Amino acid sequence: MTIATTAPPRLSLTMLRIEAIRQLRNPYTLAFTLAMPVVMYLLFGATAGYAELSAGNGNVSFYVMISMAAYGTAVAMSSLTSLAAAEAQQGWGRQLAMTPLSTAGYALTKLLNALGFAALALAAVFVTGILTGAAADETWRWFAVAGIVLGTGLMFGLYGLGVGLFFNTDSSAALASISMTFFAFFGNVFMPLDGVMLDIARLTPLYGFVALSRWPLTDGTLTTGQTDPLWAVLVNIVVWVAVFAALVFAGVRRSRRRR
Repeated sequence: MTIATTAPPRLSLTMLRIEAIRQLRNPYTLAFTLAMPVVMYLLFGATAGYAELSAGNGNVSFYVMISMAAYGTAVAMSSLTSLAAAEAQQGWGRQLAMTPLSTAGYALTKLLNALGFAALALAAVFVTGILTGAAADETWRWFAVAGIVLGTGLMFGLYGLGVGLFFNTDSSAALASISMTFFAFFGNVFMPLDGVMLDIARLTPLYGFVALSRWPLTDGTLTTGQTDPLWAVLVNIVVWVAVFAALVFAGVRRSRRRR
């Protein structure tokens, strides 16, 4: 006699909808992942006197818009995945075991939720950019930037997961997003850096991500006139992905010792 078994679902659309609504009602999420990148773009990319000046294959507004969209994506991915990891470690995993949803399904639901908010943050900045004069020479550059930002931005989901697992506190989401702001200031994201500060910036996690996101506009040319080789940008990304993966591994080991 063969007993039929049903595999746990890999994704819960109901949970995905509930999570999205819950985050939309969270003022912290709205302020840091949606409002802050738009406001910073308006301050530095739309109202500045140099906004319409040429920059690579577009104008300065487009350059700043890319930076703020990348920053918003990094904050959304890191903060929401860190929150998911902290929830799982604080007893939500036992509640999850009482439902048909698998652990993989829970993780996928959370990841899609974070990716959705990252896309929403990018769309908010892009729409604001369109309305305020951000321009590129060819339309495909908009789509190339969006694809690079969302695709490469997944690396910060690893970072958020590692922070949530390692620190296991309610404040892990705040820690992840605040650290992204710190990395942005020292990563040539908010303001052009030069000299020693630029050399330091090249070692930070947001530098390679944002530099690659700007590539369809700048082809690697910086505001200082220097040029970043593509291989150096990719090495930065690969190294930090490895560091974030190690943080996740360390967080998993630490969370097991706490049990």
